[in-house]
Amino acid sequence: MKLKKNSAIILISLIAGMLLLPIGIAMPILFGNGEAIASGAGGQGPQPAQEVVEGEEAPAEMGRDIYYKTEGVVSSETAPLTANNTHDYPRYGNFESRVLIWVANQQHLYYGSFVLAVPIFCMVIEFIGMVTKDKAMAKKYDQLAYDFIRISLTAYSLTAILGGILLFTFLTLYPTFFSYLSGIFRPVMHIYALLFVAESGTLYIYYYGWDRMREGVLKWVHLSIAVVLNVIGTVLMFLANSWIAFMMSPAGVDEEGRYLGNIWHAIHSALWNPLNVHRILGNMAFGGSVVAAYAAYRFLSAKSDEERAHYDWMGYVAMFIAVIFLIPLPFAGYWLMREVYAYRQQMGITLMGGLLAWLFIIQATMIGALFMTTSYYLWQCFGRMPGAERFQRYIKYLVFVAVVGLLVFITPHTIVMSPAELKAMGGQQHPVLGNYGVMSAKNGGINMLIIVTIVSFIWYQRGNLIPAVSWKKLGNIFMTCFIVTGSLNIIWLAVYGYYIPANVRIGLSVPQVATTMSCLLLMMPMNLAMLKGARVAGPIQWGKMPARSQYALIALATEFTWMMALMGYIRSSVRLFWHVNEVMRDNSPWAYTHTIGFAANMISFNVLLFWSTILFVFWLAAFAGKKSTVPETSRVPESPTVKDFTPQPAGRS
Repeated sequence: MKLKKNSAIILISLIAGMLLLPIGIAMPILFGNGEAIASGAGGQGPQPAQEVVEGEEAPAEMGRDIYYKTEGVVSSETAPLTANNTHDYPRYGNFESRVLIWVANQQHLYYGSFVLAVPIFCMVIEFIGMVTKDKAMAKKYDQLAYDFIRISLTAYSLTAILGGILLFTFLTLYPTFFSYLSGIFRPVMHIYALLFVAESGTLYIYYYGWDRMREGVLKWVHLSIAVVLNVIGTVLMFLANSWIAFMMSPAGVDEEGRYLGNIWHAIHSALWNPLNVHRILGNMAFGGSVVAAYAAYRFLSAKSDEERAHYDWMGYVAMFIAVIFLIPLPFAGYWLMREVYAYRQQMGITLMGGLLAWLFIIQATMIGALFMTTSYYLWQCFGRMPGAERFQRYIKYLVFVAVVGLLVFITPHTIVMSPAELKAMGGQQHPVLGNYGVMSAKNGGINMLIIVTIVSFIWYQRGNLIPAVSWKKLGNIFMTCFIVTGSLNIIWLAVYGYYIPANVRIGLSVPQVATTMSCLLLMMPMNLAMLKGARVAGPIQWGKMPARSQYALIALATEFTWMMALMGYIRSSVRLFWHVNEVMRDNSPWAYTHTIGFAANMISFNVLLFWSTILFVFWLAAFAGKKSTVPETSRVPESPTVKDFTPQPAGRS
């Protein structure tokens, strides 16, 4: 046994060493001294100014970083000045090349987000199964993780194909721009390629080694491979985000777009960190929603009660993951917008109060729909839980608060109207409704909508459980007072924002967010503590869900998909007529901002195309899994306890 354990440790060390080798190679380039960095870019390291001596080369030309304001050795030519011709912008007849890039980029982003998120789910769920003492439940969790990774395997192949199509599209339609961008990031391009190969190898080892590493020390080796896989995937995403952030907020170059030899500055631009956080949360929520849609698809097509019970549980777990990352997502978005304002105030005004402002009204509608759909699914879950009917009579009050919060959140500050309508209303701003269009009111509206979702989940946690702790009455009073007081604080801060200057008002979002997160991070663990040793009203009837609950899961995934495409378009459009903001101008015949109607049609087309292909992935996963059966045990997981807060259904059989 000891020999087997030592062999397993040596094996995982070798695998980790080989797969993380590209990251090790990148370290000297990213964090080395100026000489190493410059040499990585094919230039010479920064040298102190020297006098020119006859017979010697002139000292290297120095430039000033437009963001970091540091000096660096000029290591490239100026950003190319493009022209409206077929050399810089090849085209196919009168067809708009930007549309082709749009579709290829969006589809690659969808699948890339999905295959990044799902292995993280698998790692967490596999770990839960490994530490679960109940052997039957351990097998059930292990099977669930295997189902997840099987879905992502086909999606990963499509991601690679779409990445190749995207690269080919850039090379053929925007060769000058792509040459400039790849020239800036040349020091890490080979790192990206090596990491992609390493991720592919790790994923296949992880999937095909599942059966051989199901027990003992080898199971921990298998879990370690999942950790390596997710580290590589996250680093890949960070590198890809650096290119996007550079286009919005360039760094590492001077005013003429000349590379200054410091690749870390080019990567670590002003918007890189908030973009990383926003995309990690968005990818996780998106991946969870897509897996939930897969479970709903399997539930609706199931032939037996056992299958329906399994996929009902699978849908719940995936939805749980999506909601956990959905709740902080708006706050990450606020941080990103705040950093955009800090980098260039004009960009922030273009986004939130100018050309693109109406797209944020659409985005607000989609965010509200996400939280409403999530709450609706949780309310439907009460029907399969004996004893949960005690909460159903209060749902109408949650609906009222949610609808009011949503209406405030989606109310525009100004309205596009004809001259006659403007005259009749007395201006672009409605004398009453216009007051709800400012950020002070919108912050209050979205936070109250999140509070409704949190309360719905707390009720769901209780479901068929009746608290039996000695302090249950005091605990219920405290939780009620805490949530009510928090809600009143959010509303008061929203109202108070009308009486202070705008530059102070924007800071009120911080205490509002803190209040909402306090309700989430304090009340949910307290609720679990109250459920310790709770009396069970009856077993959860897994699979006894109406079809409309599964349609809600599919709607949730569709809303995520549509909103991701919308936010991608907004992020790209804020550059207006620049390839790289204020450095490389877009002189193509398509360097203009599309109408909202055209953008909405393109976004909808991308959503339909993605779901057409992902349905094929679902079918293929189901087809490949026909030989494997749902785990023999129909037992459902026990309800979460205070010491085991895992994404499992809140109920006991």
